[in-house]
Amino acid sequence: MTIDRRQFLKGMLAGGAVAATAVPAPAEARGNLTMPPKAMGLLYDSTLCIGCKACVAACKESNGLPPEFSTDDQLWDTPLDISGKTKNVIKMYKDGTGEHKDQEKDGYAFMKHSCLHCVDPSCVSACPVSAMRKDPETGVVTYDPGDCIGCRYCVLACPFDVPRFQYDKAFPKIVKCELCNHLASPDNKTRFEYSACAQVCPTGATLFGPTVELMAEAKRRLALKPGTDYTVPRGKIDGNDRQMAKAASYVPQVYGEKELGGTQVLKLSAVPFEKLGYRALPERSYASVSETMQHSLYGYLIAPLIVLGGLVVAARRSMHDDENENQE
Repeated sequence: MTIDRRQFLKGMLAGGAVAATAVPAPAEARGNLTMPPKAMGLLYDSTLCIGCKACVAACKESNGLPPEFSTDDQLWDTPLDISGKTKNVIKMYKDGTGEHKDQEKDGYAFMKHSCLHCVDPSCVSACPVSAMRKDPETGVVTYDPGDCIGCRYCVLACPFDVPRFQYDKAFPKIVKCELCNHLASPDNKTRFEYSACAQVCPTGATLFGPTVELMAEAKRRLALKPGTDYTVPRGKIDGNDRQMAKAASYVPQVYGEKELGGTQVLKLSAVPFEKLGYRALPERSYASVSETMQHSLYGYLIAPLIVLGGLVVAARRSMHDDENENQE
């Protein structure tokens, strides 16, 4: 089979003509997803946290996670970060002498690290098999190991470095906080009724409830004059268990209100969040940016494919012409 210059150009023109009519319009930018009306989450107030790590132990118990050792004696569960064995951890910030709680200079503060359950989660967007899912009603981001193929795209996509892979397992899974979603099952036989970390917190530093109500509570605290006595709920925001606290000199920000389109786990602090491991982030979600780019890229790949199709057609016609000439 031979294709002369004229036939090649005819094929190119034919394919190009079709491609010109098939080039898609530029993809419109996808906006951030919105929070489900019944979204559930946590409010963590760093100024109320005493670093007891009862939440870490309760999380392990509720989720059946093994201890993690960072010391040679291996007498205590001592995780230093979230991992394939730990979904929730309390870290400490210290500066200078570390004498004053919730003070940036010569002070210290605590910060809870776990999944923030983004309103528009990158892990869900990146997962090619929908093993990561966002509940359409509660907004809780869950993980189904039965669907997971171990690609770890969720690990790379998360801007908060939350999903962790069990590298030490023969049949590894992704591990992340799922807001004790399993406790809602009728088969729940544990002592926990809702998010274990909030249920055991002795000071009310971690509070569980509807995200809308948690946001209102966070704004209420920010509006208080530092040193003002006020009451804080313990465990659940709509519960009857309350105790006294003093308003802190908060950073005037609810972390999670706007970052990457918002999160369902909100945070308050008197020390800048950057010092506590939470950097400043844009309001537009990374998921919306990446999906817009993907749709544009895939759309514009149609035109080159059509041109290639035109060349294939031209080649087949040439082959057919050669066969006819040989028969004659």
